[in-house]
Amino acid sequence: MSRVLTGGCQCGAVRFAVSGPLGRASLCHCRMCQKAFAGPYGALVSAPEGLAWTRGAPAYFRSSNRARRGFCAACGTPLTFEPDGEPVDLAIAAFDTPSAITPVIQHRRDERIAWTDETAGLPVRAAEEAAAAEGWYASIIPFQHPDHDTDHWSAPGQDDPGPGPR
Repeated sequence: MSRVLTGGCQCGAVRFAVSGPLGRASLCHCRMCQKAFAGPYGALVSAPEGLAWTRGAPAYFRSSNRARRGFCAACGTPLTFEPDGEPVDLAIAAFDTPSAITPVIQHRRDERIAWTDETAGLPVRAAEEAAAAEGWYASIIPFQHPDHDTDHWSAPGQDDPGPGPR
């Protein structure tokens, strides 16, 4: 890899850059990754060299006797899986260009959520339904950090709990 890949959390408080080659990208179906990512698996890629935290730093949760996980303390975005004595794995979706990193292996398929094998075959919205939803999508003003480095970032509405009971 000759280019620098950048990424960070949803709110922009933590940013990183990787200038070295990336290792093997994977999907991990273990129950700890499911919970850490609040999804069916964790998509991770190792960064054996050249990782730098360019804004802020992750907070950590020791998820087992063998590893800790890094996340943004401000917004909760999962950022790392760090096995003791091994290179840091970064969350693929935290990169600014996650489609540039393709997983090549799956781990712990024995713990996968069964329906994950069927997601590619799920139907998508009908054209009429998708067109009706476009106005709603167009009205969304994202408060998350853009997918590129910025000199400064303060997400508008970051402390706003929004409507509804709390």
